[in-house]
Amino acid sequence: MLTDDFRDRRVCVLGLGYVGLTLAVAMADLGFEVLGVEVRTEVLDALSMGKAHFYEPGLEERLQRVSAAGSFRCSRGIPENWGATVFIITVGTPLGADGHSRMDMVENVSREVASRLKDGDMVIMRSTVKLGTTRKVVTPILDVAGRRYDLAFCPERTLEGKALVELRQLPQIVGGLTLASAVRAAQLFQLVTPTVVRVSDVETAEMIKLIDNAQRDVAFAYANEVARACDAVGISAAEVIQAGKLGYPRTNLPMPGPVGGPCLEKDPHILAEGLRELGMVPEITVAARKLNERQPSEVVSWLRRLADATPGFPTQPTIALLGIAFKGQPATDDLRGTMAKPVLEAIKRAFPGARLRGYDAVVASKEIHDFGLAPMESLEEAFANAHLALILNNHPVFTMMPLQGLVEHMARPGLVYDFWNCFRAEDLHLPEGTGYIALGSHGRAVLPKGAGRA
Repeated sequence: MLTDDFRDRRVCVLGLGYVGLTLAVAMADLGFEVLGVEVRTEVLDALSMGKAHFYEPGLEERLQRVSAAGSFRCSRGIPENWGATVFIITVGTPLGADGHSRMDMVENVSREVASRLKDGDMVIMRSTVKLGTTRKVVTPILDVAGRRYDLAFCPERTLEGKALVELRQLPQIVGGLTLASAVRAAQLFQLVTPTVVRVSDVETAEMIKLIDNAQRDVAFAYANEVARACDAVGISAAEVIQAGKLGYPRTNLPMPGPVGGPCLEKDPHILAEGLRELGMVPEITVAARKLNERQPSEVVSWLRRLADATPGFPTQPTIALLGIAFKGQPATDDLRGTMAKPVLEAIKRAFPGARLRGYDAVVASKEIHDFGLAPMESLEEAFANAHLALILNNHPVFTMMPLQGLVEHMARPGLVYDFWNCFRAEDLHLPEGTGYIALGSHGRAVLPKGAGRA
């Protein structure tokens, strides 16, 4: 636990989104005195009642504990003379309408920190940023204060659904503007996690964050390319991938599936943007992102052709989207970057007038309604009289659902499209008039009698 003589006991975390709130609560639980700064009224209202504004296992219980203990509180701004020695910036950096990363929130928060900066304070950048932002954007803003300060970039690396566990386990990357800044930031994070990896400078730390996520995007894109290739050949991508890597140490290909979320949908773009400004185009990164972004429209176009080749499939079908959050394992209710959005947009174009419904094991009904779908309270309700059901994430409720029994209640003809290969078509015994298709295994699809191949 934290000792009384540790100089950086008082910490201000700016931005209480997913990254900021989990870090703030974890640090408060370790004995830091933490102030969280957030401008959104609805978030502050929820936190004042001990409620987190997103789902994360164990977070709400810990939030209530540290709030009751007085080690965590929140406000709309940094109070004057509050006395923090550490300011951690965790605000979002979304892509703008032009596809470029927005740094306005980082700039605004940096100005707020500068207005409260004292000699000897430390500022830690944790937001995902374009290469060079810490040195070229944040530093000049802080320098206006005319104070002596330490500055480091220490990227967030946790997985949604495991954040509180991984904050205490994963190695923390630390890059300082100076050696003294890096050493001080490393000392701070050594109280959070047992392993700190100190790198040469802030640019290296910025690059590590972007490369880590871009690499995952590339790996998933290749798996999705394998799926497209296997569909073209008429074989199963699931079998190719699973059999190919069984006991073979030089292949570690993931299964295909939709690739989105708050990091993978934008971080490759942020990496590419920064590198283009330096005259370099990361071709593999860009191609992978385009392939993953193209997948929803390609699949829905294929489903449109299959529907046209299936006798009796209605022009205005009932379509159920199963899994609205961007992922299912570990479970989350996060809709940022969810691939359900481009799938829904593609369905509206391909099936105009369709009746659209949605079900998710974690996302609240109001959020599903606001997403543009009629919320269903159960899987049984979602499948009932649907002509098409799409499995969009891999939550255990979908991987373990009694598919054959649920399909019994679908309209005829009825089709299930599985983006996550939760089942094997050859193991299913579906009722007459229904079919099952998995991504990358179109050639092995079980189709209703009389249906043609798309």
